[in-house]
Amino acid sequence: MTTRSALLKRALRTCGIVGSWLAILGRPGLGAERVSFQYGAFERSLSVRSIEVYVREGYVDGELAPYIQLAPPDSIEALRDVLLTRADIDPVAIAQFLYTPQGEALLQRLGEAIQTGSGESGFKGLRSATILAAADEEGLTLLNVLRYFPTYTLHVDFNQTIRMAQELQTLVNSSEMTVSFVRDLAAAEAEAVPLPDGVSIDLSQPGAYPWDEISTTLRDPDRDPPWGHRFPVDLYLPQTQQRAPIVVISHGLGSDRSSFRYLAEHLASHGFAVLVPEHPGSNAKHMEALLQGHVREIAKPEEFIDRPLDVTFLLDTLEVLAATDAQLQNRLDFDRVGVIGQSFGGYTALTLAGAELDFAHLAQICDRDGQENRSWNASLLLQCRALDLETENSEDPRSRFLERRFRDDRVRGVMALNPVGSALFGEMGYGNVDVPVAILASGADTIAPAVSEQIHPFTWLTVPERYLVLVSRGTHFSTISASAEETVALPSALVGPDPRIAQQYVKALSLAFFQTYIADRLEFQPYLSAAYAQRLSRDSLPLSLVQELDGNWLDGATIERDVEVSFELRKISKSDECDSSLN
Repeated sequence: MTTRSALLKRALRTCGIVGSWLAILGRPGLGAERVSFQYGAFERSLSVRSIEVYVREGYVDGELAPYIQLAPPDSIEALRDVLLTRADIDPVAIAQFLYTPQGEALLQRLGEAIQTGSGESGFKGLRSATILAAADEEGLTLLNVLRYFPTYTLHVDFNQTIRMAQELQTLVNSSEMTVSFVRDLAAAEAEAVPLPDGVSIDLSQPGAYPWDEISTTLRDPDRDPPWGHRFPVDLYLPQTQQRAPIVVISHGLGSDRSSFRYLAEHLASHGFAVLVPEHPGSNAKHMEALLQGHVREIAKPEEFIDRPLDVTFLLDTLEVLAATDAQLQNRLDFDRVGVIGQSFGGYTALTLAGAELDFAHLAQICDRDGQENRSWNASLLLQCRALDLETENSEDPRSRFLERRFRDDRVRGVMALNPVGSALFGEMGYGNVDVPVAILASGADTIAPAVSEQIHPFTWLTVPERYLVLVSRGTHFSTISASAEETVALPSALVGPDPRIAQQYVKALSLAFFQTYIADRLEFQPYLSAAYAQRLSRDSLPLSLVQELDGNWLDGATIERDVEVSFELRKISKSDECDSSLN
């Protein structure tokens, strides 16, 4: 049996659906036949068939008519669009994700509002219905999820649904207000401190140095005995007359060494030696293994340790080799090292800069002893996995690293793009960073939300040399180029507006940052300013930069507003009432 068939069969067996899975795929009639709604004391139900006929043909039957009368026409049309909008996701990919701890946590949350007819969590039903809908020739739509839900009645708890809607709306409002506040602050700063005369270079343009590219694989014998921990590395070595300052690039979850090739080549052309390790426990190949069913986790808890250790081991190894290897001799300056990382790589960069894991704070945020975490911050699904580090086998060689900082004293400055770490580090952990830091946030980031993961943590930094870069319409993936190992293409909505513009921003600002703080060329410091960011900014992807942001100002400017969601429940005549019986 193929991997795809095996995964789908496994999903159906787990959810308790009887009969041949192939037969079920061809018979959506075995799914839900009625949808029931409960809001306070009000409870009604209607048939899935009535919904389907209306969505597909626009015909309103007698059962659906009373509900249509309750809602504004534009809302009904919007609902039709939502129910038919297709998400092009491979059924094997969605099946594998929904069996990971992160996928199961998401299903548990949704199962509070989407329930079986008997009022139990819809966790398992949602999983099977989503997988089957993705395998349907019409693809994954909400309408197909309804059709494949494996109980006669699908129950929607409006009280839970409204609460979730309020939470999401509050999050959106808070994000919009915060982004607007930061942009206004940056604009005022740019007006107050204009660019000095002579600051006109476009730092996104390539430099004059040619470079050599070397690829190798390193092996750390102290991890993963007896074979050791292996990981590949690309080196970009500029052809200069003196030792080059070093920049390490740490990719994010599901990426690889090619994801920031554009940046490695750019920095090398300006005289930096660029080292690009690939973290095997969270790279593109690991995601491929997840889709094929060879692994069950997006990333193991040990990856929170392995990532910074990969960078330190890389620097240690090259420092030894540089003394004797003809390709490396007199080409690397290990006294001048910077790190830049994206997402999980941003976490890596911050740990090497001194940020410390705060397990007490992490446990409080993740609330392992109580209800499942109720935040809509998707990155917490990854961050909370670090709690399992404390319960791992104490004989693992990695366990000794939990007792110390990952700070690498060779690192003199870091840049974190869309980093995760608000729960991992907390205010105390961020306060231990002791080198210059630049943090990039994207206003439309749905994976690591800008307010909770970058903007608030920026206010926790205590170093004076700190910069917050805001790409207002950017997403979590705006700065990443297409990976050579990419297995699942990202929807355009996730990538956001032209990523080439965001990548130009990263080229320019990272060069300014590393020239200033790693290469000790202070003439580049004026480029780390609100005025220069304003000059770089394009209308389709606005760019802002601030150096000062007080947490009290931020809280005052972005007071969360309670969002009232109300429904006008008109009296329905007895002849129009829908069948309210539940099955």
